[in-house]
Formats: sequence, C-alpha cells, structure tokens
Amino acid sequence: MTAMSSSHATPGADTPVPGRYAVIGNPVAHSRSPRIHALFGEQTGIVLEYGLLPAPPDGFAAAVRGFFDSQGRGLNVTVPFKEQAWSLAAPHLSDRARLAGAVNTLWMRDGVLHGCNTDGVGLVADLRRLGAELAGARVLMAGAGGAARGVLQPLAEAGCARIHIVNRTPERAHALAAEWLRATGAASPAVSAGGLSEAHKGGPWDVVINATASSLGDAAPDLPAGLYADGALAYDMMYGAQPTPFMRQAEADGAAATADGLGMLVGQAAESFFIWHGVRPDAEPVLAALRRELAAAAPR
Repeated sequence: MTAMSSSHATPGADTPVPGRYAVIGNPVAHSRSPRIHALFGEQTGIVLEYGLLPAPPDGFAAAVRGFFDSQGRGLNVTVPFKEQAWSLAAPHLSDRARLAGAVNTLWMRDGVLHGCNTDGVGLVADLRRLGAELAGARVLMAGAGGAARGVLQPLAEAGCARIHIVNRTPERAHALAAEWLRATGAASPAVSAGGLSEAHKGGPWDVVINATASSLGDAAPDLPAGLYADGALAYDMMYGAQPTPFMRQAEADGAAATADGLGMLVGQAAESFFIWHGVRPDAEPVLAALRRELAAAAPR
C-alpha cells in the first residue's frame, strides 16, 4: 500500500495548518476514531483535525463529495457505508479493498478518490497480539456484511486452513464466500458458508469472530452451542468497557479466551493513518490509553 504524502504546513508560515479528517457513518456519535487519531497525531507530531461526519442512509455520496470539496483530506468509513464507499472509489482501489468488496479508508489524490480496506490488517494484528495461532487455524465468522468482507482475505493470507461464514440470512454468507472464491481463485483456505444454525459444521473452531452488529443491540448472535475447540479464542469486533454479549455467550460455551475489538479498531486506524500521512504510529500505547479511558467511564 503506497502511503499518501502529507504536507503539514503552509509554505512561509510558522504555524502548521491542520489537515481535516473524519469518520463517516450512521450512527457515528459513539466512535472513538477522533480520540485515536488525536493520540496518533500527538505521538508523531502531525497536526490534524479529526471529527465526526454523520450521513443519512441515502446521502453518503453527497456527504463524501462535500467533505472533499471543502478541503478534507481523508475519511474513515463505518457502518453502514463500507460497500457504498467501495463503489464510490472504484476503479481506484487497493488490492485489499478490491478483494474485500468494502472500503473503510478514503482519500483524494490528484483530484481522484481512492479507497483501501484496513480492517483485516487491524484484525490480524490484534489476533496475533492476543496470541492466536492463525497458521492452520479453523475460523468461524458470524456475519457477512462489510466488516466480514474486509477481513476475509487477510485471514486467508495469515494461513488459516478453513473459514466458515455464517449469517442470519444464509444467502448473504453464500454470496460472500462465492464472491471471494471467484475473485481470488484460491484453493486454500477452504471457505464455506451457511446460516447461523450451521455454525457447528466443520468445527470445532480455533477462532470464532463476531462480525455482526449484534452487540450494538446488547445481544449475542443466535449461535448453537459446542463451537469451541480446546484453547479457542472468541473475538467480537465490537468493544466496550464490559464484556460484550457475544463474549459472555462464548465463555459460557467453553471458549478459553475472549476479546473485544478495541485492538482491531486501533490497528485499522494506524494503517489508515499511515496511508494518509506516510508515518506508521505505535498502536500499543494508544490501545492502552483507550482501555484505561473506557474503564474510567464505565458505570460503578
């Protein structure tokens, strides 16, 4: 991935002009991205402004155009717009974004909109930080939306032996598996799909990933019991001060370890930061700071 060069000062001026960045989504008020990028900026000495950009479901493209027309430099994209962002940035997509069919990072270069997907990079880095052995792993992924699309190829590249995608609507899971196999032509890993009730097929699983938005609704996905192999990790892409409903479900079902997605969030943000600024920040201290802040804000 080629980093975008970043100019931080106006020629002849002593004071750097902050570049404007934002996260766009619906909802977006809960996002920690402004805090993460502020900490990255402090760490690297890069002056920036990073805000929240809520967009109506039918107004994503107009909001993106308005942001870049007003000298915005980069956008992170969150639910439910990652697949729309992919369409908007075509044909100027990174290989990661092209294979994912979803985009979470946008920037303008030479007057043209470009897109990448850093979700999978963030997820794989966090799974490894947690000690997951991905080479040869059997992975179950619940969910078949933009979040799932973004991580399928990086999981494959990490050496997973089998990936089973399940979704409340089985057709979406089958479509995602078929699209990925068609795009890559890969014979490995073995990729299969089905409904949530078919989550046990091919298991037990070494890693189970919740890529659904169920935790936002304070619920766990409707998964059957008996999913976890010895030593298995359950990973929720959502995060919070307390264990998510999925994490609690997984622990009750025998997962050896559980984790939320705060590390993935920081990891994908670090990769976006690198694309925009050409500087790779250290994610570890930022993750630690966010974890402390979440704990301090939790109800006593």
